[in-house]
Amino acid sequence: VGEAGNGTEAINLIARHQPDVTLMDIRMPGLDGIEATRRIVRSGARTRILIVTTFDLDEYAYDGLRAGASGFLVKDALPEELLSGIRAVAAGDAVVAPSLTRRLLDAYARHLPATPGTGGPPATSDPRITALTDREREILTVIGQGWSNTEIAARFHLAESTVKTHVTRILAKTGSRDRVQAVILAYDSRLVTPA
Repeated sequence: VGEAGNGTEAINLIARHQPDVTLMDIRMPGLDGIEATRRIVRSGARTRILIVTTFDLDEYAYDGLRAGASGFLVKDALPEELLSGIRAVAAGDAVVAPSLTRRLLDAYARHLPATPGTGGPPATSDPRITALTDREREILTVIGQGWSNTEIAARFHLAESTVKTHVTRILAKTGSRDRVQAVILAYDSRLVTPA
């Protein structure tokens, strides 16, 4: 639909064209991709943002996901990986470059208390978590552990369409834009702790 040379142009193009998916670079003149992502998400735009960058750096991935991006890929990804990532993000799922996944989880785990349940309130005190049914909490827990809808359906003896309905409700009740944001919530609320 369009191409922007900087973050401000990206914000304006998204407001004008309302694309389903936006491919966002991190390093741009003026307003960078992280801040542009943050502003786009805050504006309520429905576009899903997939950060695609040459920078295979953990802090960029972490900051991008925190800003509300639905995924993070590096530009040297194979064309089919990029296409698969775009489709996943468009469908409301999340994607993170395989080269970053383990490091990203390790870095995130370092921010959590060493002993589960210490250093903050338990998961049950977060109103976004207490708003969930028991089944939704179970499903959010395994989403936080990286399970796919197919794996969740098999584990809980549910139809995959039922799992998708639960995921949709979890996202709505927690105010999460996508699975990435739900996973961050699961860790932040200590519903899931690193192994």
